[in-house]
This record gives sequence, structure tokens and C-alpha cells, in this order.
Amino acid sequence: MSSTMIADLPMDDRPRERLLVHGAETLSDAELLAILLGSGMRGKNALDLSRELLVGGLSGLARRDTSATSAVTGVGPAKAARIAAALEIGRRLAAHREPARDPVRDPESLAHLLIARYSHHIQERLGAVFLDSKNRMIREREIYIGTLNMTTVSTRDIIRLALQENAAAVIVFHNHPSGDPAPSAEDLVFTRKMVEAGKLMSVDVLDHLILGHNRWVSLRQRGAM
Repeated sequence: MSSTMIADLPMDDRPRERLLVHGAETLSDAELLAILLGSGMRGKNALDLSRELLVGGLSGLARRDTSATSAVTGVGPAKAARIAAALEIGRRLAAHREPARDPVRDPESLAHLLIARYSHHIQERLGAVFLDSKNRMIREREIYIGTLNMTTVSTRDIIRLALQENAAAVIVFHNHPSGDPAPSAEDLVFTRKMVEAGKLMSVDVLDHLILGHNRWVSLRQRGAM
């Protein structure tokens, strides 16, 4: 089966030329990805290959392991590496906080930053955001990776790290690789243990955020704290 080469398309239909003339915001996801790929293969141009990779959408591509992307016919290690690098740049940009360190006033803005960094992971990850007395971020730290059994996660370790950072408050977070941020019974028990541990050491546990795929749950808002 043959496919039209991108070079054979009218000038204004070629992704790279359209980006240079009209701006990146005018391109579809497939066209942007085609520019990253650079080329296709015999019988399949870069746009065709992009559409194949985007069957699950950009979020599906972001969650795909690099080795799995590389194994797609026509992709290979070099193109897979370019895709992975572009996705990571996007995550870092989305999660970037300006040096002014504005106070964290509500869970929503923080949750969106954390989703950009953690929702694509296929393993569970638990971390904490350490805050000063004015609720400004001191540091965000990933603490546990792997299958999380909340009954064995050490609240003491998290509070110890908060004290090391001279933090007055902490917001705990973890992702659900399933994409569903609904809290489990273990999540609720762990949250109550965190609050009690914080009280003993004068560290205010402000919230526990559970991250899904473009969704999140604040256990403070749920009344679990």
C-alpha cells in the first residue's frame, strides 16, 4: 500500500511549513508529532505513523513505555527518544513554578502541577510538598516508588523529611496508575495517621491529594482530615 509523501503535499499542508508560517498552535496533535518523527517508512508517511501512535490520544502516548513506542514499526529508538524527550519537556514546563513562590492557596492549582508530573507513571509514586509558615513551597519530593501498601508507608519518614526542610506544613500526594483517583480505605487510614503524626511534631498536614488521569481528589475537601 502506498502513501503520499509529505514532500508531495501542497506547501500549506506540510506540518513543518504550516508551523513556520502560521504557528504551532494551528497544528493538530498528529501534525506536531509528525514533525518530531521527521519521517515515516515505506508505504506510511510521518503523518500516517503519527495517527497510529495517537490512537489512545496524547495521554495514551505519554503513558506508553519508551521501549513500547520504539517497537512500533517505523518508529525505532531514535524517534522514540525524541518523543520521550518532548513529552518530558512538556511535563517539566507544566510543573514549573516561578521563583516568586506564591503561597499555595487551594488544592486545585497544586493538583494540576502534580498531575502533569505524576499521572503518566505506570507505577504508584508517593511524595510530599513541603511548605513554609506562609504556605509557600520549599520543596516537592518523591518519597516512595512502587506498589504502595499504605499500611506500611512510614508517616514518621515523611514528617522527618518535613523537619529536615524546616517545613511548617506538608501536602502529601500519590498517584493511582489506574487513572481513577477515588480514595481507598487504606488511603483514608493513612491520611488520618499522617495528620496525627504531624500534630505530634507540630507539622500541619494540610491535604492528601490523589492523582488520576486528568482528575484528582483532595481528601481535605472530602472531609477525611
